Amino acid sequence: MAGTDEDVVAAADDALYVLTAVLLTPAQFPSVLGDDYPEACAALGLAPLADGYGLVIGQDGSGARWTVVVDDVSLVAVAIASWDCGMEYDLSPEEHTVVAALAGWPLPVAVAAPGVPAPHDPDPEIADGPPLAPPDTSTWGSAQRRLGADEIALQWATWRSQIDDAAFSNPDGGSAEDDGSADEAEATVETEAPKRHSGIRRVLAEARAYVESPPPLGRVRSSFASGEARTLRADGPGWSLVARTDDIAFVLLDDEPGEVLPVGRGPELPGLLDALDKMAVRPS
Repeated sequence: MAGTDEDVVAAADDALYVLTAVLLTPAQFPSVLGDDYPEACAALGLAPLADGYGLVIGQDGSGARWTVVVDDVSLVAVAIASWDCGMEYDLSPEEHTVVAALAGWPLPVAVAAPGVPAPHDPDPEIADGPPLAPPDTSTWGSAQRRLGADEIALQWATWRSQIDDAAFSNPDGGSAEDDGSADEAEATVETEAPKRHSGIRRVLAEARAYVESPPPLGRVRSSFASGEARTLRADGPGWSLVARTDDIAFVLLDDEPGEVLPVGRGPELPGLLDALDKMAVRPS
């Protein structure tokens, strides 16, 4: 997602050359920032408004990094959709829609505005507080775990093709969970002999608890999938779950670096996924 060179909005004491934009709403937020919508908002020092925000990310004329927070979510959503389709879109929010101009970038940005100095944090004198910086994903932890879950959701067919359904069968007909290893350079899952896994049992138990006692907004999200299925995403303290409502699930854990744990459907998973999908927030 990227705007044109002419995309400029007012920010701080200078114009902002727009590089990209993202949504920060209960149903769509950068999951690297938190396990739920309120946590992602807190990472930016924002109140978790029900309608959410748009984050416009760019550089001012001196090259300084800025994130402009606007409450015109629809405008930012249209811009993102246009850019994703390869179309130009002049993202210029009205001044009255600007909620805050935050120094720094909360996410990594691989491009820079032409004709201005290299990206850098604004001078402390004009920045209202410490500059934002992307979460550290150089080592395994919550941020890296959530990014891994994002990748599985985006590349579901690739990950699913590595799982042999026969690995999930138990002699007693119950469900089984197999461990697998994820390699960043090559997406592979090595399944082992069927066995129970205490981490997966904990995740499934906490996910079931969400059905009875709804968690913070955005902990469970549902998005489009092929056919009549939905892609389901649930997160909790130290774990992420990605599933299709008509298929299996994958679990990632903070305390198992780089591991991707497939969960067979069995007799209980379908009902759990359906229940989670009914309570999940969805993109409007």
